[in-house]
Formats: sequence, C-alpha cells, structure tokens
Amino acid sequence: MLRTIKPKNARSKRALDAREPKEIEDPRTAIFVKGTHTGEVLNSVMRELMALKRPHAIAFNKKNPIHPFDAESTSIASLEFWSAKNDASMFVVGQTTKKRPHGLTFVRMFDGKVLDMSEVGVERWVGMADFKTPKSTPGHKPLIHFASELFDTHPRFVQLKSMLIDFFNGEEIDSMCLPGLEHVISVSCGPTPTALNNATAIAYASRQTSTPEDTTHFPKVHIRTYTTKLLASGTRIPRVELTPMGPSLDLVLRRHQPADSELLKQAMKRPKLKKTDVEKGLGQKKKNMEVDEMGDLRGRVHVGKQDLGRLQTRKMKGLKAGPGEAEEDAGDAKDDFGGPRKRRKVD
Repeated sequence: MLRTIKPKNARSKRALDAREPKEIEDPRTAIFVKGTHTGEVLNSVMRELMALKRPHAIAFNKKNPIHPFDAESTSIASLEFWSAKNDASMFVVGQTTKKRPHGLTFVRMFDGKVLDMSEVGVERWVGMADFKTPKSTPGHKPLIHFASELFDTHPRFVQLKSMLIDFFNGEEIDSMCLPGLEHVISVSCGPTPTALNNATAIAYASRQTSTPEDTTHFPKVHIRTYTTKLLASGTRIPRVELTPMGPSLDLVLRRHQPADSELLKQAMKRPKLKKTDVEKGLGQKKKNMEVDEMGDLRGRVHVGKQDLGRLQTRKMKGLKAGPGEAEEDAGDAKDDFGGPRKRRKVD
C-alpha cells in the first residue's frame, strides 16, 4: 500500500491535484502487461492495440507472472500498485496457455481497486502493415459503432461494450468538426444463436452458477478499423467512404469477473450540481423535453388553434376586389370591433 505523500513544493502539489477525482475525468491510461508466456500473435496484437490507444498507453516490456483470475496469487495487488504508481485506470494483460491460447484480459480500475475484468481470445488477426492504405493520426478520437442487439441485451456483451468504449474513448469533448473524424472502429458479432435471441439480464442472473459458464455458443466478436474519406456529394453534407486501415480482430468471449455492486454504485455516482447550474435549470426534468437514443434533445411544442381566415397575407394588386365586388361586400363588411367598415372609394 502506498504511503500518503505530502507535497513539498508547488510542482508536486499540482501533480497530486491532477490525480484527484474530477467531474470530467481525463482519458483512461492503459498499461499493456505481458504474462509469462505471450507468443508472437499476442505481442503483435498488443502492439496494434497500443498504436490505436496512443498517447494514453504504457507498455511493460518485461514478462510478469500475472494471473488476474487467480484469487490465491498476488496479481490483484500488483495491478493496484501499478495503477497507483502510473495513474492508470485500465490494463490489458496478455497470456497464452495450452488451455486458453492467445488470451487478452481487459481489467478496469476504480479508486485504485479492480472494478471488473473480461477475458477474450484472439482467433484471427490482420495487422496494419498488411493494409497498404493511409493511417489515422495517433491521438484522434474515433467513431465507435456497435452492430448487434446483444450489446444491449446480454450482460456479457454489455460488459465488453463498456470495456471497449472506455478503452478507445479519448478526451471528453462537446463537438467535433467533420474533418477531425479520421477513423471508425466497427464492432460486430456473428450470427446470434437461437438460445441468445431472448437473452436478458434476468434470465442470465437466474442461470446455475455452480458450474463454469459455457461460452462456446457465444458468437464471435469482430473488430474492424477504417479510415474515413470525405468526397464531394453536391450538397452541404459530403459523401463518406470507408477504407480498411487495420488492425482486424476476431475475438471469442472467455472468463469474466463482474463488478461488485457497492463499488459499481460508487463508480456510477455523479457529483452534485453547482448552485449556478441549479439556477439555470440543469438537472431538473423539463416538461415536454426528452433525449432520444442518439443523445439528441427533442422537444414538443403545443400551439393553440389558429384562425387562418384572419391571417394577414401579402398584399397584391391581382387579389384586390373589382368595382362590382367592392359594392356588394361593402354592406356586409364589418370591422374588427363589430361596426360597419368604411366604404373604399372606387374609381
């Protein structure tokens, strides 16, 4: 356990203040850790993922006896120590064995403790060097697309989706110009088995936990990376073409460790609103306003019944009444106050 360090100067105080919790957190720094046995496939995959994660990535070149799912080992304590020392909140641990070849374990941290873990196996991969196409600029924020209903219904895929978003998501920004969107990360699944068509969190929680979970019937997860190319379309919105950039990964789900309910509750807790934000009406449910699935604010406006007969239109000479029509309408015409209107002089 790290001892509490008291800052001795302004520089060290600024460094300690930067590690304190914030309302809008900094981008997650990921540490890539090699296990006792990795192999050429895992080394290449971790190198490709680190290229997408830069500059928020740290690589441990030496091999470490890390087994995150082994409760009897000191792996959890080592991960918590590295997290506090490097100010990192995510780990990617590579380990290959005869039983679980080419395994990648995503470990997410909160408050210096392990929050949850998810292990995947690399079935197939294609590196960036195999695609002779332009590459994106390191550090740019990607567009992440998930194409499967399982990422919204099945708890295992929901956890993986949350992991990948935290891994690839960069700095929190309010808006982005279209040319700044250089690459797209597409995450899709294979054909959904019949047993998972009605998969829900309630059905998954009611399963038998005495035996290890069978993940062989889970569909594969395909990760593809593309660069964007903006072309002229004749309108204000350009036509976008996607070009494969790499890497290309095919993953299978393996072991996982869900988050502790109390620790997850603390991680999902939001800070209280400031007094100035409360005065502006933020945080209150506004009537006839809602946010759709895409995050867009939609409002409903109620308009009273309008009398279109009294609508003032544009005055045109062609719409003026003729000499005969003016005399016929003069007797019945009344002004807005109920009295007879004044006759218009007709030449």
